[in-house]
Amino acid sequence: MITARPDRGRTIPTRDAEERHGHPERSVVGIDEVGLAPLAGPVVACAILMPSGAMIPGVRDSKQLSPARRQVLNAAIRADAIAVGIGAASAREVERLNPRAASHLAMQRAVAQLRRRGAQPDICLVDGGPARELAALIGEHETIVKGDTSVYAIACASIVAKVLRDQLMARLASRYPGYGWSSNVGYPSPAHLRALETEGITAHHRRTYAPVAAVLNRGGRE
Repeated sequence: MITARPDRGRTIPTRDAEERHGHPERSVVGIDEVGLAPLAGPVVACAILMPSGAMIPGVRDSKQLSPARRQVLNAAIRADAIAVGIGAASAREVERLNPRAASHLAMQRAVAQLRRRGAQPDICLVDGGPARELAALIGEHETIVKGDTSVYAIACASIVAKVLRDQLMARLASRYPGYGWSSNVGYPSPAHLRALETEGITAHHRRTYAPVAAVLNRGGRE
């Protein structure tokens, strides 16, 4: 059971944007991505279609939640969702395309998976600013700056994407134990930055990111 907690002045996501686009008569999908800033690992996106009716108490932008709370809400969201699509872009794709374009590729893959699972979006609500290429990648959409704090479906997507990416980084941490990925999930923590010097660069590091590139330029090992 999900129990509501005090909001402490934080913005509560609403269904206003979904309803403005005709939900539930139209399929209004929320999309968010996580993992643009880390030095290692994939970018992960979630596209999610939530049912009408009561919102799950406590759903917020994933950055506003503790890891334990995200786990609880992730289970509740997945149980309630009509359909969930996940897409990712690898570290190599982040290097080749640039981080923002890689995030859009991950979104395209998430929507494609959602469609394979039988959900056909009429419109997607996407966290972030406008991007010309999104229309070709995901179809009809609206971008909403800070949508993960204001739109319920996007907040749900942010939680699912964050939990899954953290799980992926924890699995990678078992193969590469020196970098602290089980706790820093690839972000440039002091321990991670030290490990770049002592442990070297892995196949999952993004070589175009400044701290990684600097180590390589100094002759750091791979």
